[in-house]
Amino acid sequence: MAEIERVRRELESRISDDVDLTPLYGALPLAAQRRAILPAAQGRRKVVLATNIAETSLTIEGIRLVVDSALERSALFDARSGVTRLQTQRNSQASMTQRAGRAGRLMPGICLHLLPQEQASRAAAQSEAEILHSDLSSLWLDLLQWGCTQPQQLQWLDLPPARHLAAAQQQLTRLGALDSHGLLNTLGRRMAALGCDPRLAAMLCAAGQDADAVATAALLVAILEDPPRSGSADLRDALHRPQPQWLRRAQQWQRRLKVSGGRVDDDRFAALLAVGFGDRLARRRDESGRYQLANGLGAMLDQQDGLTRNAWLIAPALLQGSTTPDARMLLALPVDIEALCQQQPALIERRTEVEWDEEKGTLRTLRREQIGALVLKTQPLARPEPAVLQAAILRWVAEKGLSVLGWTPQAEQLRLRIQCAAQWLPEEPWPAVDDAALLDSLPQWLLPQMSAVRDLKTLQSVDLVNALLHLLTWSQRQRLDSALPTHYTVPTGSRLPIRYHADKPPALAVRIQEMFGEATNPAVAEGRVPLVLELLSPAQRPLQITRDLAAFWRGAYPEVRKEMKGRYPKHPWPDDPATALPTRRTKKMSPQG
Repeated sequence: MAEIERVRRELESRISDDVDLTPLYGALPLAAQRRAILPAAQGRRKVVLATNIAETSLTIEGIRLVVDSALERSALFDARSGVTRLQTQRNSQASMTQRAGRAGRLMPGICLHLLPQEQASRAAAQSEAEILHSDLSSLWLDLLQWGCTQPQQLQWLDLPPARHLAAAQQQLTRLGALDSHGLLNTLGRRMAALGCDPRLAAMLCAAGQDADAVATAALLVAILEDPPRSGSADLRDALHRPQPQWLRRAQQWQRRLKVSGGRVDDDRFAALLAVGFGDRLARRRDESGRYQLANGLGAMLDQQDGLTRNAWLIAPALLQGSTTPDARMLLALPVDIEALCQQQPALIERRTEVEWDEEKGTLRTLRREQIGALVLKTQPLARPEPAVLQAAILRWVAEKGLSVLGWTPQAEQLRLRIQCAAQWLPEEPWPAVDDAALLDSLPQWLLPQMSAVRDLKTLQSVDLVNALLHLLTWSQRQRLDSALPTHYTVPTGSRLPIRYHADKPPALAVRIQEMFGEATNPAVAEGRVPLVLELLSPAQRPLQITRDLAAFWRGAYPEVRKEMKGRYPKHPWPDDPATALPTRRTKKMSPQG
């Protein structure tokens, strides 16, 4: 709307008197929309200003020229925050063709695309399917109602993203629609039967059979289904001056719920909204109109908006812009947080958390009451139960990252060996051990080793080698030790450590005399990956790095022998090292020496 109106103002000062400027968007009065759609009056010309939102819904007569910006703004659902954001992007070739078609629906016309033809040819052929970037909670509710519990049970033109389906399942769980197995419970079936957005369905169901509650919920839902597109962000303005279509829709919902009569009760607004939009509860951060939401996201109002006087709001309508990290509150309602907590005690979560005390250099344990990310009350705990403390420490590790653990070289090497095994022995289902995977699976591998953990010192003394081994089956442990051993025994019998790397081949540092008689490089991963040999002088200094020992013996070794023989005359330097006996001794040492 804002951009259409800005273009209209720009054009008003530049066009002649015989041209009608007619914006077209949903918030316009019906008469103004009809003016944009109907043919221009005799002797007048018409300019229609619209976005791609209506590109398939109507035909406007008399259009002979289309100016295509070659851009579109698409709505993308953020599965992490549960908020939709707008993204401006180059439109597809199919969309350019569709826009060009507007210029010639009923007569020949011209379309000007505002980009070079070479760029147009590189644009995507088609726009992405909407299912790939939408909120799928309504879809998942429908699927479960049909008895489909796995998306793979259906055939899709575009498979819904697993991340968005997981977000949908989390949303339905938060709304109380699913049982412990992820299936619809009694409330979930009632919500599905209403056929509206799950958040709104939860609000309607929460009203129960109380006539005042149903009347209040029905009006709230009617407004949120068709929100005002202009004017104040204060939801109370719409609730206290409802438009006729909202009142009609509210009556329809009352009939659907079979509860008639009742009056709209202002005191119930926040509690009912919190049932569907508890994650949108917002606490003021500062005086500039910035708030923090219970879902952890930032949100904002215009600094001059009267709503900013309120410390707490609930914002059922949000939009994430492309130029700021904070979402914009399109609609919000002031909240008395103490009254809300009394009306909806299930919103409050009591958690035990662990924090690092910078002053004392120790971990401290806190009991918190919070709604999502918004902390209401904090008190210290002296001696929490071990299970409670350990769960809190796991959450602290998940927040701070794996670096707070006591990683020994042995533990780091084990992790690298598992990563290498996944790359070199892909036929085995090795567990993922990247940072994200390990943080997600802390209860599986770290918790079993935490029985003695009480503070940071004991946390950092956890044996991470044994902890990581919890991720492997017995057969995987056996194969890992066999195929990717920690050490390699060279011909002299010395057992030397192998160094594994994430982005380089494994390496073995060994004195050159101990490899005499070895014709080729040793290998790991069941012979698939040769070791990089770091051949050392008798003083343990690097002489040669090679993955082809046979080529080194034939090629560069004579030059190395010539130089080393003068520097280390007591050590053997045979002419043919590939057939010589390996040794750890000098020439004059006795077998006992």
